[in-house]
Amino acid sequence: MITPAFDLSQDPDQLILSIRVPYTRTSEFELFIDGTDLRFYAKPYFLRLTLPGRIVEDVRTKTTFDIDKGLFTVLVPKETAGEHFKGLQMLTSLLAPKGSRSAKPVVEELSATDCSEGEGGDAEGEDEEDFDWQVEQEIYPERSEELRALQKYGFANQRSGVFARLQEELCQVIDVMNPDGTSAEERRQARLQAEALAFSANHYLADLFEDDEIKGLLKFRPWWATLRASADQDADAAVVFSDGEREQLRKFTNRSYLLDKTSRHQAWLSLVDILLAYSYEVRSTEGEHNVESPWTIRKLSGTLCWLEMYGSLQEVLVSFGRRVLCYPLYRHFSLVSAAVCDTTKILQSGKACVLKCLLDIHEVFSENNLAYILNDLYITDYCIWIQRVKSRKVTALAAVLQEASLQKNDLQLELDELEHAAMMVVEEEKELGASKSAPVSGVDSSSTSSDSSDLSDESEESEAEGESCTESRGGGGGGGEACKDNPPQPQPTSSISPIPQAPLSRLVSTEETRVDAVGSASEGSRQLIQELGERVAAELRISPDKEDKGET
Repeated sequence: MITPAFDLSQDPDQLILSIRVPYTRTSEFELFIDGTDLRFYAKPYFLRLTLPGRIVEDVRTKTTFDIDKGLFTVLVPKETAGEHFKGLQMLTSLLAPKGSRSAKPVVEELSATDCSEGEGGDAEGEDEEDFDWQVEQEIYPERSEELRALQKYGFANQRSGVFARLQEELCQVIDVMNPDGTSAEERRQARLQAEALAFSANHYLADLFEDDEIKGLLKFRPWWATLRASADQDADAAVVFSDGEREQLRKFTNRSYLLDKTSRHQAWLSLVDILLAYSYEVRSTEGEHNVESPWTIRKLSGTLCWLEMYGSLQEVLVSFGRRVLCYPLYRHFSLVSAAVCDTTKILQSGKACVLKCLLDIHEVFSENNLAYILNDLYITDYCIWIQRVKSRKVTALAAVLQEASLQKNDLQLELDELEHAAMMVVEEEKELGASKSAPVSGVDSSSTSSDSSDLSDESEESEAEGESCTESRGGGGGGGEACKDNPPQPQPTSSISPIPQAPLSRLVSTEETRVDAVGSASEGSRQLIQELGERVAAELRISPDKEDKGET
């Protein structure tokens, strides 16, 4: 038999069931309705649903069949008009478990209708007392080598021995080596050491001071930002599942999870850890997954990357914060805070929103050659389990997460000291730049004025020299040739020269001192000043000769 594609909706008075059954005969179908049990058969399709509320079959029941679309629609009245059926989008939980022809199991799970008249569709066998999310737990120490070979991991720590046959793919999926023989405490210590080695102060400070891209990511609004809180009756209905997501829900095998109190607590904490990593990935890619998405989600989640077993919600936040500042492209504490707010919003929006996020993670991992192992270990079970949990548990966890606080010093990466030292360096550089810029401007102005006067003197002397040559050419035919071909020879320095003479070494030393004083100026400015100094020195060499020639 084939389980057909189906969808459920409702109005105040009736339940609407749409079943896609192509290539069937309209005359060969059967419909059975009894309270919360609904069965449909049209060869080769068979569907059995356990509904969250009671329906009745009477004259108001209507059925239609669209031959072109192969769509069979059933409208069934509710037993209590106006009753709201919760969890109609949790398609996997509505599929009745497969029957067994063997003897009755030793442990029998009672349905919600057998044990209580609680909320429909939330039939998880949980204790009714309020759960203390802040309770600290200690990992039970292994006392023998035999226990070391039975290490647990996976959803609610229900799996073991999985990686024994996956050694080749192990290093590309998780960071812990030999998980089946490594205790939870040893995995944690190895994780902390790896994070300490991976933390880069330069990368962190670069993102801290050059945060234009970070600011853009913080302004991004993910799809869950517009959803209403789960306190509203229609909160789950506000979440719309795509055709692919509904198809995946139908493919999941419906199962029940008999978890003790400790296992349930661990399952909730790991769920928060996975959602935090997912929230960061969605924000960092602005909702567009890429080839790095499987790596990012896996790497930022200690649960997925190190098979971590958390004891409290604070441990989850600290682990996530450390990993955000150690591994991804954008390493900024503001992104950690944003991811916590996003995860809180997801939980406040109800378990339908959580389920949609998990389905998105499942798809991302399914498209990766190796990350599919994490679907088998965690995500698939979470997709099935979250459909059966009580809605009040999700909202209670959201309230606790909203009140949680994470500071930089909680991460134990010495961020405050690092930022303080960086700010001191920045201030010192600013002060040093200001102190050097003041004398540079003075030297430049004086040097420019001095060079300008020297250049004007040189221009005047050149004009006088030109006039002298002109007069010689005007007086006789050979005078111009003598002025042109026989330049004046150096003469002894006149004692009455109007230009004060100084030792050349002293002038050069003065110019070198002047160039050194402008060390903070640009390279072009320093070259210009040096060239001007050389020209002044050269002028001082030839000026006396010109004066002597004028006297003679």
